[in-house]
This record gives sequence, C-alpha cells and structure tokens, in this order.
Amino acid sequence: MNTIKTLSLKSESRVLLRVDFNVPLKDGKITDTRRIDAALPTINYLLKKKCRVIVLSHLGRPKGIGFEPDFSLLPIFEKLQDYLGKSRVKYADDVIGEKVAKTVNELQSGELLLLENLRFYKEEKSNDLDFAKKLASYGEYYINNAFGVMHRKHSSVYNLPLLFPVPNKCCGYLVEKELLFLVDKLKEPDKPYAIIIGGAKIADKIDLIKNMLPKADNILIGGGMVFTFLKAIGNNIGRSLLEKDKIDIANEILNRGKEKIILPNDIVVVDDITNPTYILTKFLDQIDEKDIGVDIGKETINKFSEIVSHSKTIIFNGPMGIFEDERYERGTKKIIEAMTKVKGTTIVGGGDSAAAVKKFKMENKINHISTGGGASLELLSGNNLPGICALEEK
Repeated sequence: MNTIKTLSLKSESRVLLRVDFNVPLKDGKITDTRRIDAALPTINYLLKKKCRVIVLSHLGRPKGIGFEPDFSLLPIFEKLQDYLGKSRVKYADDVIGEKVAKTVNELQSGELLLLENLRFYKEEKSNDLDFAKKLASYGEYYINNAFGVMHRKHSSVYNLPLLFPVPNKCCGYLVEKELLFLVDKLKEPDKPYAIIIGGAKIADKIDLIKNMLPKADNILIGGGMVFTFLKAIGNNIGRSLLEKDKIDIANEILNRGKEKIILPNDIVVVDDITNPTYILTKFLDQIDEKDIGVDIGKETINKFSEIVSHSKTIIFNGPMGIFEDERYERGTKKIIEAMTKVKGTTIVGGGDSAAAVKKFKMENKINHISTGGGASLELLSGNNLPGICALEEK
C-alpha cells in the first residue's frame, strides 16, 4: 500500500484528506484535541508541499437529514485556524453542491478547506456511490488518515478511494503508524508475547481470542467478560455479568487454549455497584449469590503483573474492571503500570483501553496507543479493514 511520500504531489495538487475529527465537545468547546493533533503531521506535510487540501470528517451521530448545529465542525474549523493560521484555513458549510464546488475551485495552493460533517448526509453511512463521486470530483488525490473509521464501509472510507487509481491514493502518517504496530510488528513479535483482554462482553472478543491462540504465549483475561469463562468451568459468579449464550464458546476457547489462557483466582466483589455496603476481595470458591464482580483481586494482579514483566511484546485490549470508578480501578491501573516497566513493545487498543491509560496519565510510557477501538480490534482479530482494502484495490 502507498504511503504519503510515495504520491507524486506537486504545488496546487488537490488532495482529499479523510480524517477522524470526531472529538468530544461540551457547550460547543472541544474538550480533547488529540484526534486533531494526531492529524497535524499529515496536514502540515501537504501544506508544506503547497497542496490544496480538502478535509473530510464526521462528528457524532447526526440523523443524516441535513445540518444539525450540535454536530457542526465549526469548533474544529476554529481550532485548525488556531493551529495553522486564519488565512490558510477555510470552511464550507456543506459537503456537496455548487457552492461547495465553487469554494473548492477558489482554494489556493497551501490552503486547507474543511467541509462540514459528512454524516449530515445519510449517503455517507450507506456507502452511496453517487455521493462518493461528488466528493471525488473535488480532488486528484485521496489520503485516508482516519484509522478510527477504517473498519466502516462508509462512502468516504470505501467507495470514494475506489474511484482513484492506486498511484493517486494512500494512507496518512497516522494510519501508517497504526499499521506498523498492529500489523507489521506483530508478524514476528518478540517473545514472550502476552495479550491482556478485558472489557464487558466476550462476544466482542471471540475473534480476537481465537486469532491470538496460536500466536500468543499468554492470554490473560479479566473484566466483565471473564465471568462467562468462570461460569463455563463451574464457578459460582453470583450476580456478575454473564452471557449465557456464550458459555459453550467460552468452554471451547478454554479447551483449545488450556496452557495459554490464564483466568483470575480472586475477584473484587460488591453487593451494589453504585452504593455498595461492602467491597471485598474473594477467592473464586468464596463468591456467593449476592456478589457482583467489579475488578480482579490482589493475587490476580500480582500473577498478571509477573507475566507481563517477563514479556517482550504486550497488547492491552480492555480494562480489568470498572476502572471509571476509583473504587474499582486498581486492577486496570496496576496492569498498565506493569506494562510501562517492560523493555519491549507495548500496545494499547483504542476505546476504553486508551481512556484508562489517559486516566492514569501513562500515555507517554506506552509505545503505541491506538486511535481506533473498533478498527484495532478488527485488525488484531485477523480481519481486513474496508478502508485499507479500498486503498489497495485498482
């Protein structure tokens, strides 16, 4: 697949740049600029080349029937002006139409135009070809730097790049880095290779576990999903989260990975998650009917941390408990701390995993934190991403 430096860009080249500016907003103000910051190396490279850059993004989940003020990209436009200079950054209050086409044609070399929210049109999520053709008419080149949506078969991610010849499309720096860590470095990972899997539901991680069984040396399982595994081998889990319809698949996975899969031997339990009258650490055979598991226990933390400390490649995908509540954060925090002390390759999936690392202020001590929870999970599960396939197809 092409990278940005393989494109034959020149002054005044019109480049369609798909980014992920789906940033959190409060009262119309951006509360976390990381997704914008992550796009800047690619944007600055294109502007330095004196390209005319047309930026495409979505924000939130509008209805897809027209402009909605709460999902406007205007706050992002203002932030880009702060970063790049007011004279270099333009804004279009729509995505398609004659007015937008006129604004695109008036764009000068070394300038950037931010189009409005792609998802104001239902055609974006339905992967509409005519919608993609209208977007394609704006540019000579296409670059996808929006890793967080590359697992979506949306118009700007899939059909749009298919309209460009291979020499005229590529991934941006952000996507290039994601693929380096989530694909290239894992083809022949340094051993021992450990993956820590958590989160609420086993259903979300079945493909991931199956894909990792022949590759990883140790698979450590925690979080809400662990209780389905514990139930499958006969443990009482009280009122903890359980996916009854996944007990058989949990059994199958455990049988296939007997020597690799490591489950907790103690659990932090409460009687009520919000207002507990007790918070206790119990061994598995002590859990009773009223208990709800909320985190891994002290012995499990020590056991998991010991395995992590001897690993050379580690992936963390999913918290060990309800880390958002400081009463139940210890397991997740301690495992991430153990990762930060490893001299090897440490990778954190996006979503809740990335949020946990941010909460504990350990971002600078991890080799790679993915910007896409769903996309990283798909890649680690061995699945192809539509956005990557579209960049490689003629």
